[in-house]
Amino acid sequence: EKPLLEGLTGFQYYQGVLAVGRVPSPPPLEDLLRAMTRAPLLLAIDGLSNPENVGTIVRTAGALGVAGILAGPTTTSPYLRRAVRSSMGAVFGIPILEVETLEGSLASLAAHGIDCIAAHPHGAAHRLPELDLTRGCCLVLGSEGEGISPPVLAACHRTASIAMANGVDSLNVGAAAAAFLYEAARQRGRV
Repeated sequence: EKPLLEGLTGFQYYQGVLAVGRVPSPPPLEDLLRAMTRAPLLLAIDGLSNPENVGTIVRTAGALGVAGILAGPTTTSPYLRRAVRSSMGAVFGIPILEVETLEGSLASLAAHGIDCIAAHPHGAAHRLPELDLTRGCCLVLGSEGEGISPPVLAACHRTASIAMANGVDSLNVGAAAAAFLYEAARQRGRV
């Protein structure tokens, strides 16, 4: 029935296609690290509340060669309907770990020699083109309004920013993710 399908999909103008799926079981972080290449590119998202931003970031990450995504406990689930839709299904093609503490997970990455780099628009030590993103690294992005939480920021090894003109002081988190991940893919010869 049309009202039932509209209720399930969340669309008033349901167009006749419906899929039911199961949220993939993520591997433990240690298993993910063992299975990765010598210099993995990872992404961590902290406190993102907009599911469309989460989905867009997952889609961008998949397109630009990210090996896995860590979603902190204050980040909206990448498996919400709107996030899945924005990702165009990419959430099912890349390992996504919804972790209990992002700072603890970043410490585990550091113990495996992975450089944790916070995308931070203010007081950054490095500009994006200055970074060497060819080694194992995890790019850390913060929430739309508050940025990276202090405990997560403290767990990062360094900060980096995107140079901006015309008095603009920040970008949408999805746009920032695209800029950082494209630069990483460019340096790694993937684009």
